[in-house]
Amino acid sequence: MQHIVKRKGHTEPYDERKVYASVFAACQAVREPAGSAELVADKVQKDVNAWISKKHEVTANDIRRQAAKHLGAYHPDAGHMLLHHRIVW
Repeated sequence: MQHIVKRKGHTEPYDERKVYASVFAACQAVREPAGSAELVADKVQKDVNAWISKKHEVTANDIRRQAAKHLGAYHPDAGHMLLHHRIVW
């Protein structure tokens, strides 16, 4: 099981649903239709899951950067939103 080091130093188990929700919210913030946002969020979640499966412990910022990188490949504006605006993370 992968553990996430949060900003305040505590750890918690990795929850892929949080990645999905954050990516979906970033897509919605740039007015992506809900159906398309769901598809993109699912793809990004799978990409991040594959990346994190090779790690034992990562920071929340590492996950945010990876999610934004993968999201940027599908929707550059939403990727920028996810990376630079904490309202969706």
